[in-house]
Amino acid sequence: MFDWLYKLIELLVVNVFGLSMESGIGSSVHFFFYDTIKILILLGTMIFLISYVRSYFPAERTKKILEKFGGIKGNIMASLLGIVTPFCSCSSVPLFIGFVEAEIPLGVTFSFLITSPIVNEAAFAILLASFGWKVALIYVVTGVVVGVIGGIIIDKLHLENQVEEYVYQLKMGSKPIEELTRKDRVNFAIQNVKDIFKRVWLFLIIGIAIGAAIHGWAPEEILSQYAGPDNPLAVLVAVLCGIPLYSNALGTIPIAEALINKGVGIGTALAFMMAVTALSAPEMILLRKVIKPKLIATFVAVTGTAIIIVGYLFNIIL
Repeated sequence: MFDWLYKLIELLVVNVFGLSMESGIGSSVHFFFYDTIKILILLGTMIFLISYVRSYFPAERTKKILEKFGGIKGNIMASLLGIVTPFCSCSSVPLFIGFVEAEIPLGVTFSFLITSPIVNEAAFAILLASFGWKVALIYVVTGVVVGVIGGIIIDKLHLENQVEEYVYQLKMGSKPIEELTRKDRVNFAIQNVKDIFKRVWLFLIIGIAIGAAIHGWAPEEILSQYAGPDNPLAVLVAVLCGIPLYSNALGTIPIAEALINKGVGIGTALAFMMAVTALSAPEMILLRKVIKPKLIATFVAVTGTAIIIVGYLFNIIL
């Protein structure tokens, strides 16, 4: 899809910068410029298209939809809505309170909380650019499955008493759902593109820079030996390393791409990315305001285990 861009950046590196593509610095410079432009093109396109769809699913409508579903159907619907509904760690508390107020089951709520930060239009765009349709689609399906399974397990454990008592007493009220015209939706999508670029550009540049350094300088043999798909502990270590960190999918995918190019298993790299986005330390700190440590620990354990399993499956099938 981007062969033309690859060759154009190669000409820039060789003829303008005077660097060899075989050298570490030349390879790193090419990776940085190529990935930055490629990601920006796809990112803008995918954010606009999915934001247009997202305009049909404001938070109030999401709550109303989830109120109609129970059991496993509720978990599936919550995870699917998590794909097209905006979510970041800063919105975890109000969303959680709103769902509890609407008497949405705890397991369904967590299906949404798990899937939403993992699967989004930005992550899909970069995965599509970096790995192609197959990996991007499998990643989306995997994110939904992790959310559904995680929510079901949390529901079966009956941990409602692990929600802070004051949450059940809050009444936030409901906002009327505003009906938008087509022009409004286009403007919403354009504004969302601008807002997301403002929020993520630094993460994106840092992630691509780290990926470029790995691509040009990291020893391929060592990475392949210790983090390749044949190492049975690689996925586990990747998830344990990812949980304490904080970034978003945009900052981690370029790193995952560089690691995979160096021989790290696809499942290992993507498991690291999922752990960082779904189980970030800031999100856990914010969630502590509404749920007790036992439920947080359960959430981390269930989601982390599911991500580890998914990582091994990716290593096997890809």
